[in-house]
Amino acid sequence: MLMRTIQTIIACCIAAWVCLGLPASRAVETGHPLAVRLSFDRPITAGEAPVVVAMTDGVFSAEGLTVTSNMAAGSPEAIARVASGASEFALVDLNALIRFRSQSSAPVKAVFVLFNKAPYAIVARKSRGIHVLSDIEGKTLGMAPGGLSAGLWPALAHQNEIRLDHIKQSPISAAVREPMLSAGQVDAVTGFSYLAAVDLRDRGVPADDLAVLRFSDYGCDAYGFAVIVNPAFAEKQPDAVKGFVRALIGGISLTLRDEGHAVDQVLTQMEEGSRDLELERLHAVVRDNIMTDEVNRNGLGAVDPARLERSIDQVGEGFKFAKRPHAADIFDDRFLPPRADRLIN
Repeated sequence: MLMRTIQTIIACCIAAWVCLGLPASRAVETGHPLAVRLSFDRPITAGEAPVVVAMTDGVFSAEGLTVTSNMAAGSPEAIARVASGASEFALVDLNALIRFRSQSSAPVKAVFVLFNKAPYAIVARKSRGIHVLSDIEGKTLGMAPGGLSAGLWPALAHQNEIRLDHIKQSPISAAVREPMLSAGQVDAVTGFSYLAAVDLRDRGVPADDLAVLRFSDYGCDAYGFAVIVNPAFAEKQPDAVKGFVRALIGGISLTLRDEGHAVDQVLTQMEEGSRDLELERLHAVVRDNIMTDEVNRNGLGAVDPARLERSIDQVGEGFKFAKRPHAADIFDDRFLPPRADRLIN
């Protein structure tokens, strides 16, 4: 009876995978799953929904992978875990990887980009006179010192002819960002568009009083969250890395097919969470960060090398690299399926 149950579960996983139009892994066929560890760089929200769905809906299992997850305190720590081999994979900000590679010779690379556009934004109060980016001059901008948005801000300001010496930058932590803006202690803050803006509306700030000025709308070429892999593991287990990537594509496909179900799965991974709030967050992530025009043309997961080179320069303008990395140091496309298998209809 137990063996029949196991066979039924495996058959269901393979059937679900075939419905997505993607091949099942050899590991499933041989019945020997491979255990891997995945580090998240922050607490899970709807932004991580495709990965969560791949874990909870058996998509990784259909690729012969048993994935366990852990939480790191930010992208630098998650990257360090992958570099050391403590985790085989991590979901991190690609711009943090750029900064890491400018300081370290450890050959950690990304193999799949989840967020084709970075979610950095300036979230401002229209009632304080901010409607477009140029309005930020003469205002008080709350920004976390040393954060990646702070690192990209000088390049963005330069591109848009904004005079940094005409802005009062107030150093604040992420924990007080929304309370300070909602209380009027600052005129604007930097943060993730799908986090800060949604949380501010939840705090009672009227939606029509919020200006969400996305860096990507003002010339920032940065990519966002991406999956990185331990280089020794990738060399030893390339098929497992390919299977992990295919599973992510499957997780995205399932998320797009039923966002409500995806949010329900996310809520099982959160200590506290509002379904309505996370559903609104997921809508924003899909629209602004995952399913971009570039992804619709070129498929999920890949990078445009020329754009990545430009984004490296933009990161470097704020962080002043000791050694400038190149696109080939940051992204490895060998594990991606063909473009036709990465397009979402």
